[in-house]
Amino acid sequence: MSTPHNSASNGDFAKTVLMPGDPLRAKFIAETFLEDPKLVTKVRNVYGYTGTYHGKPVSVMASGMGMPSIGIYSYELFKYYDVENIIRVGSAGAYSPELKLFDLVLASGAYSESSYALTQNGSTSTVEYPSEELNRRLREAAASLNFPMKEGIIHSSDVFYRESSEYLKEITDVHHCLAVEMESFALFHNAKVLGKNAACILTISDSFVFPEVTTPEQREQSFTSMMKVALEAA
Repeated sequence: MSTPHNSASNGDFAKTVLMPGDPLRAKFIAETFLEDPKLVTKVRNVYGYTGTYHGKPVSVMASGMGMPSIGIYSYELFKYYDVENIIRVGSAGAYSPELKLFDLVLASGAYSESSYALTQNGSTSTVEYPSEELNRRLREAAASLNFPMKEGIIHSSDVFYRESSEYLKEITDVHHCLAVEMESFALFHNAKVLGKNAACILTISDSFVFPEVTTPEQREQSFTSMMKVALEAA
C-alpha cells in the first residue's frame, strides 16, 4: 500500500528502521553502510531505503524536523508498513556542561511541553519512554564498539528559536534533561499507542553552555559512531 506521505509497497520496509531527521543523512547511511540499498520512497524528497547490514534486512528513512513530521512518518511505518522497531538517530543541543561535541547520548525518556500526545489520543503525559529492549541492545552495541555513551532524560521541544532562556532552569533543574532535540517524544508516544518499539540515540551537535557547533556537512556525514551503534543494535 501507499500513503499520502510514503509511496512504498507492502514489504518494502524491514522490521527495523533507522530514522534520522535529515533526508540527506538517510541517503548517506543507506549508501555508506547498507548492502544493496534500494530507494523505496521519495515522496516530498523524504528518502526511505531498505538494504541489508551484515546480511540482515534494515531500513532507513528520514523523519523531517519536529514532532508533527516524525509523528506522521513513524505512525505510518508502525501502522501501515508492519515496522516493529524505529531507532531515531539524531542531533541534539547539550544542556549539560559534561556533554561535548560528538558525544553520544542514549535517551532514557523524553520530556516535553508539547501538546502532541494530548492531541493524538488525549494523553496528559509529559514524559514518554523508549523500549527497554532496544535501549539494552543499543548499550550493548556501544560497549562492543568501545564507544562511550551518556544516558538520561532528553528534552523534546516544539520550538527551536525561543525569545527567552528562562525556561532552561526548569528544564535542567526540575526535569533533569541532558540535551534538547525535537522529535523523540512523539516517536515514543506513537510506539506506546501502537504497541511497537522505539529508541533514540543522539550526537551532540551544539551546546547551550559552550559556543562550538558542528557544520551541516558534519551533521550529515560525520555522526558515524551513532550510526554504527544503531546498525549493530538493529
